[in-house]
Amino acid sequence: MIRKVSLFLAAALFASTFGSAGAQQVSLLDRQLSRMDFGISGAGLFNKNVSGPILPSAASNAGTTLSLTPSNTIGGVFTIRYIVKPLVGFEFNYGYARYTENFSPGPGTTGSTLGVQTRASEYTLGYIFTPDHKFFGFQPFVSAGAGATEFKPTPHGGEGLPEQARATYYYSAGLQQEYFSSHFGFRASFRQLFYLAPDFGQNYFTILKHTTSTEPTIGFYLRY
Repeated sequence: MIRKVSLFLAAALFASTFGSAGAQQVSLLDRQLSRMDFGISGAGLFNKNVSGPILPSAASNAGTTLSLTPSNTIGGVFTIRYIVKPLVGFEFNYGYARYTENFSPGPGTTGSTLGVQTRASEYTLGYIFTPDHKFFGFQPFVSAGAGATEFKPTPHGGEGLPEQARATYYYSAGLQQEYFSSHFGFRASFRQLFYLAPDFGQNYFTILKHTTSTEPTIGFYLRY
């Protein structure tokens, strides 16, 4: 009888210890997940026009003034945020859009324009600040960071040009508000990206001018 009681107590102690450790692990995981949110937003993409002389002396059109006029379009931004506390937070952004880079004049032409259809993908990491106080009932936020934008010409409209990545810096500012519960909300922001205008590795497009993409966004976010 004593042996059975001892075995029962040992089993109970093991179950209690294992259960307590498991509960602590679940609690720790829940705390980490509660600091994260996942956002999806639609974005208007307004690209700045730039122009300058062709710089490489080996280019057939060296010294000619080239104008780059990207089209404007609509794209999307997917964001993962990890907020430790109001003054400390981090985010990862993936943005996608498709538009046409218009080079004028085109290589070997006079007065004509060459359009290169391009898929632009943004990959950036940043620091985010979310103050405690609200602004007219909305939670403000400000973020800034860096990464890269990949310009990938499309198979049928990209003129056979290779893809190219450009270092990218950004900032954003916006407002968000929970809706129904703390797990769902709406978000709107104003973002700007800064990078060197793409030339797709072709010396007859190289002007080395910095340009910007301006993105007003609106969407929603989910929190664990």
